Amino acid sequence: MFKVFVITTLFLGAYAEYLGELQGYGGHVGGEIEYGGHEEHHNHHPKYQFNYAVHDPHTGDEKQHIEERDGDQVKGTYTLKEADGTTRVVEYKADKHNGFNAVVHKIGEPHQHGGQIGGVYGGHY
Repeated sequence: MFKVFVITTLFLGAYAEYLGELQGYGGHVGGEIEYGGHEEHHNHHPKYQFNYAVHDPHTGDEKQHIEERDGDQVKGTYTLKEADGTTRVVEYKADKHNGFNAVVHKIGEPHQHGGQIGGVYGGHY
């Protein structure tokens, strides 16, 4: 659990900066920013790759996320096992010229559960 939190935290910080740059809300990549006499240096060409996956047979939670950034180009894919048994796949790209674009696919046929509360989890926690 701790590893996922650290990776997610690092990703969210980097992605928030990237989105701020796209929207013009103070995100900054490259150069220096001065805050109250304190200069911060930023990477002129940010680059990263990350991935994580969760497979919990007890709860049925299955998901994974892969993303990479090279300068102003971000692309990634995430998958999520839905409660109805289908799998959602989202492929996305983002850059400062085209913004965020995603294509969503649904794989599989939904399961019918005959009124069972809680979907594939059967209502048990």
